[in-house]
Amino acid sequence: MAATGNGGGGPLSGVRVVELAGIGPGPFAAMLLADLGADVVRVDRPGGAGLGIDPAFDITNRNKRSVLVDLKSADGPATVLDIVERADILVEGYRPGVAERLGVGPEECLARNPRLVYGRMTGWGQDGPLARTAGHDIGYIALTGALGMIGPDPDGPPTVPANLVGDYAGGSLYLVIGVLAALQHARTHGAGQVVDAAIVDGTSHLTAMIHGMLAAGGWQDRRGVNLLDGGCPFYGTYETADGGYMAVGALEQQFYEEFGRLLGIEEAASARKDLARWGELKDAIAARFRTRTRDEWTVVFEGTDACVAPVLSLREAPAHPHLAARGTFVEHGGLTQPAPAPRFSATPATVRSGPAMPGADTAAVARDWNTPSLVDPAAPQESTA
Repeated sequence: MAATGNGGGGPLSGVRVVELAGIGPGPFAAMLLADLGADVVRVDRPGGAGLGIDPAFDITNRNKRSVLVDLKSADGPATVLDIVERADILVEGYRPGVAERLGVGPEECLARNPRLVYGRMTGWGQDGPLARTAGHDIGYIALTGALGMIGPDPDGPPTVPANLVGDYAGGSLYLVIGVLAALQHARTHGAGQVVDAAIVDGTSHLTAMIHGMLAAGGWQDRRGVNLLDGGCPFYGTYETADGGYMAVGALEQQFYEEFGRLLGIEEAASARKDLARWGELKDAIAARFRTRTRDEWTVVFEGTDACVAPVLSLREAPAHPHLAARGTFVEHGGLTQPAPAPRFSATPATVRSGPAMPGADTAAVARDWNTPSLVDPAAPQESTA
């Protein structure tokens, strides 16, 4: 299929995606597909379904196009099915049963397009006792055990990791993996399918290594006492003289030795392998870090193998020399934003357009996708089957 419309030159050039507008992990997953070159058409509803911010700043809608369709109107479902007939992938994030009630569920869509990959993004999944209940990232990761293991203090509350672990890691990324795998199958065998991407499933999957360590006795089932959860003195964060923080990850012996030398704690360094002295070691490290500012310690550790880095804010990160040299952040339309990832040598991904404004591309999509019903519901359709 030739690339059309807003699709780019990335590895998914020529792939057509329909996104039924929602919030959170669905839009982010569709943004990732768009970043990789797919022509993503977001079906927005009248009145909107965004983050509650000006849509011109909603970066998760970059590289997409938007059409307005009222799925609750008499002709809304038929219009969406006309678009679906020309798509490779559909992404929706409704509660189970909602798409079916609206007339755009898997049965209707696959009847019109048997090769379609129908991606479903939910927190709880399509079945199970909680499937039809409301929820958010924090609840999903709470039940999987992931939230309970994050935090520096076994006697204190868990640390909430924004919505990165559940919505985006356990949700969006698993949906993208799923729909791309199903797309490969559809192109090989000619048959589409439904991909049930549940945040509870993806987040649980992310803890696979920890479950292995737990079974082997190398991880305690409580937070703040393990190698990677802040309990370890040489894997954690420390406050500096100016109220900043440094992140330390000196796990391997050779890196730890360089860390101890540069920090100046040689007298306490031998406590590394003695769990009973970890408290003493943590206090020594903390005391040393409080003697200088974050920037001063950054100079000390910069370019070394001590595995120490300054903890930067979101506004500071784009200016870091390494990230700037790699172009990890880009500016487009006056918005500084993360660049597409990962990187491809032959089919580079780019930020081609800013956030799609609701309904702004209806006429163009109707033309490019040969779906005149988008602009005139009474218009006859030319089947692509």
